[in-house]
Amino acid sequence: MSNIEITIVLNGLPHQLDAHKNVEELIADLSLSGKAVAVAINREIVARSQWSQRKLQAADCVDVVRAIGGG
Repeated sequence: MSNIEITIVLNGLPHQLDAHKNVEELIADLSLSGKAVAVAINREIVARSQWSQRKLQAADCVDVVRAIGGG
């Protein structure tokens, strides 16, 4: 059985992923689990507590921002 793929826009660039993935799975695929990141979908921030429930849809515009410490 082949996986169906969708295309989202991730940080301004097209990104292919399996259909039915949620934000939490996307963050894991990007090796950012456990990191200080914020996610917005279609310009709306998605709370970390909602990541496992928020399914990604074709053409979603996803911005992932990682907090970087400095001094």
